[in-house]
Amino acid sequence: MTDVKGFMKYQRQEIPRRSVPDRLKDWSEVDQKPSPEILQKQSSRCMDCGVAFCQGDHGCPVNNLIPEWNRLVAQGHWQEAATRLHATNNFPEFTARLCPAPCESACVLGVNSDPVSIKGMEWGIIETAFENGWVRAQKTPQPTGRHVAVIGSGPAGLTAAQQLVRLGHEVTVFERAPRVGGLLRYGIPDFKLQKSVIDRRLQQLEDEGVRFRTSVNFGVDLHLAQIQKDFDALVLATGAEAPRDLHLPGRELGGIHLAMDYLTEQNRLQNGEISVGTMDAAQKRVVILGGGDTGSDCLGTALRQGAREVLQFEILPRPPKERDVKTPWPLWPMKLKSSHAHEEGGLRHWSIATQEFLGEGGQVKKLRAQRLDTSEEILFDADLVILALGFTGVRPELAEALPQVALTAKGAFATDENGMTSLPGIFACGDSRRGASLIVWAIAEGRRVAASIHHYLQNQSLRKTV
Repeated sequence: MTDVKGFMKYQRQEIPRRSVPDRLKDWSEVDQKPSPEILQKQSSRCMDCGVAFCQGDHGCPVNNLIPEWNRLVAQGHWQEAATRLHATNNFPEFTARLCPAPCESACVLGVNSDPVSIKGMEWGIIETAFENGWVRAQKTPQPTGRHVAVIGSGPAGLTAAQQLVRLGHEVTVFERAPRVGGLLRYGIPDFKLQKSVIDRRLQQLEDEGVRFRTSVNFGVDLHLAQIQKDFDALVLATGAEAPRDLHLPGRELGGIHLAMDYLTEQNRLQNGEISVGTMDAAQKRVVILGGGDTGSDCLGTALRQGAREVLQFEILPRPPKERDVKTPWPLWPMKLKSSHAHEEGGLRHWSIATQEFLGEGGQVKKLRAQRLDTSEEILFDADLVILALGFTGVRPELAEALPQVALTAKGAFATDENGMTSLPGIFACGDSRRGASLIVWAIAEGRRVAASIHHYLQNQSLRKTV
C-alpha cells in the first residue's frame, strides 16, 4: 500500500467508454484503456488486505496477484507489474475486456464502498506492456520429445497450448474454423474485442513453437485413432457449444435464429470470410430471448446493423438494483447488471415467458408471450427472433466421436481431479469440462490441465515413432 488513505481520498472511476452516438457508427471497441494517471490514483485505493479476497476462492479463479500489481502501478513500475500479471494469467488483455470481474465483487472495499477498479488496472498494465514491447516470446526449454494435441483454439485451448510448449512439449492446436481463436474470434463482437488483439497474442504463441492447423473438424477430418497414433496426450478444449433451443409452436418459421449463429455470421462478415449475411437486423423489429451476456452481445450487434426496434426478454424477475441480502459480500452479487449495449438502445422486459411464434408466408411476424408476474398474455411484433438461452454442453457430434468418454449431467466431458477423462491420456478443460462459464475460468482450467498433462507425461514411456 503506497497511500494508507487512498481508499478514502479517491472515488472509483470506471473504464472510459466512447460516446453512444460515435460507437453506434462502427464496430470498434466501446471500452477504452484508462490513462496511466487515472490508474495510479485508482491503484492507491487498494488496501493491500492481509487476506486478499480478490485473489481468493470468491475472487479471481487464476489467483491474480492483484495487491502486488496495484502497488507496482502506484509506484510507476509498469514493467514489473506486467511481469506479475503474466505470472498467473496468460491473456490478461482478454480478461480485461471480457471478464465480469468476480475479483471486484470480492474486494474488501465492497463491504461498504465501491471496489477497486481491478479490471481497469489489468487493462492498463497489459496495454502498456504491448505498447512498450514487453510482451515477447519466452525461450522454451529443451524439447521433451512429447507431442500433445489440443482440440479447440478458444481461451482454454490456447492457454493449455502455451503452458505445454513452455514446458518443452511439442503442441499442435486443431481448430475446425478457418481461423484461430474459437469463441474469442467468432462469438465475441468486435465492439467488445477487436480481433487484432487476438492476432498479436497468437504471434507470440507461434514464436514460442505452438503449431496451428485450421479447418480441421475432429470426428470428421481427424479421428481419435489418428490422435492416439501421433500424439502422447490429447486436450479437449472444444467449449460447450450445444445451444439450448426453444421448441415451441412456430419454431420452424424463418427469421428465428440461435444467438451464436447470429454472432458468428457478423464476425465472419467483419473478418472478410463472407461478403453477404442472411440474418441482418436492418430495419427489423428484433426480439432477443435471454437476458445474459450473449443476449447483450446480440443487442449491440442488432443496433449496429440498424434495427428498427430491439426488445430483450428475460424469464426471471427483474433483479434488485443493489446487492441482494442472499448474496452478501464476498459472494457474486445478485443485482441488476447493465452492459454498454443497454446504454445504446433497446428495451428490456423481465418475467416474460414466450409461448408461440406466429408468422406470415413462412416468416416470423409476431411472438405471443405471457407476463409471469400478472399472467397477462401479450403479442409482440417480431421480424427477427434471436435465441440467446445458453448452452447445454459439448456438441453432440463431438460426443459421438468420443463414445468412450463419459459425460456429466451438464453435457460436459467428465474428468477426474486432474482433468483426465475416462480414457487414459485424454484430458478436458474449460467449458467442455465445466459447462458454459467465464473466460477467466477457461484460462485457469487451461493452466491446470497443462500442469496435469506434464506430470502425466513424466510418468509415461516415450512413444515409439517410425
